[in-house]
Amino acid sequence: MKIIVTGATGLVGSALIPALLAGGHQVTRLVRSETRPAARGGITDVQWNPADATIDAGALEGHDAAVHLAGENIAERWTEEKKRRLLESREKGTRLLSETLARLEHRPRVLVCASAVGFYGAERGDELLTEASTAGKDFLAEICLKWEAAADAARASGMRVVHLRIGIVLSGEGGALGKMLTPFKMGVGGRIGSGKQWMSWVAIDDVVGIIKHALRDEQMSGAVNTVAPAPVTNSEFTSTLGDVLGRPTIFPVPAFAVRLMFGEMGEALLLSGTRVEPARLRAAGYNFAYTNLADALRHVLKK
Repeated sequence: MKIIVTGATGLVGSALIPALLAGGHQVTRLVRSETRPAARGGITDVQWNPADATIDAGALEGHDAAVHLAGENIAERWTEEKKRRLLESREKGTRLLSETLARLEHRPRVLVCASAVGFYGAERGDELLTEASTAGKDFLAEICLKWEAAADAARASGMRVVHLRIGIVLSGEGGALGKMLTPFKMGVGGRIGSGKQWMSWVAIDDVVGIIKHALRDEQMSGAVNTVAPAPVTNSEFTSTLGDVLGRPTIFPVPAFAVRLMFGEMGEALLLSGTRVEPARLRAAGYNFAYTNLADALRHVLKK
């Protein structure tokens, strides 16, 4: 297939593109830098700028699929300006891509868009959440609702649209796990707050596998929880990571310290959590590479 990819240099995009190329696909990266006119090893670059609503639409004709992963990094302290950028980067970028693809004469058959388990809100306790569960009412839920709605033009044009509600991605190349590693390797890691908050995780290999599955499964559309079928509490995650690294985990981070250091972001991403079930993936017969947290951590950390 000829596949458009945004967010190509991010955590997921960096893993996805080599996997697509290895499968014999051609990749067109939507980038904000200067375009390179010649394809390089199956990759072509096309310029866009969501903030200015500019995109080289003509260069997108004749593609079979699009994977939209771009968005501002969420794991930073949320000022009002930061929150505006978080929302606009997702909503504007998705709308620009969706409306552009919908107007093409030879448009893609499928658009796979990133979303997040933040759709369900941060205060759901032990409730087991599936794709049929209602949206939350906090800032993360607001972002996800608008993010997913921004693809309506593609949906209305007849394209199959899949929204991947992605959990905590485990990768040795960065992301949430990368931020945790330093204190744990130093032996000063520990649970965060009460440790009772749920962490719905997924190995990077499965994120790539799920995207590939969504591209080819003609029956898959709408929301798809992109998480492993074994969410754990923060205490369980902490203990397992310590075991894999061979380090103690006896230094908890109190909730007041998290709030002091990270404000609203810390409350939403570190002290709260969601217990999410990949119901639609199970029904679709997707075969997870990693369902056990310890195995996933050993794999991504090469342990």
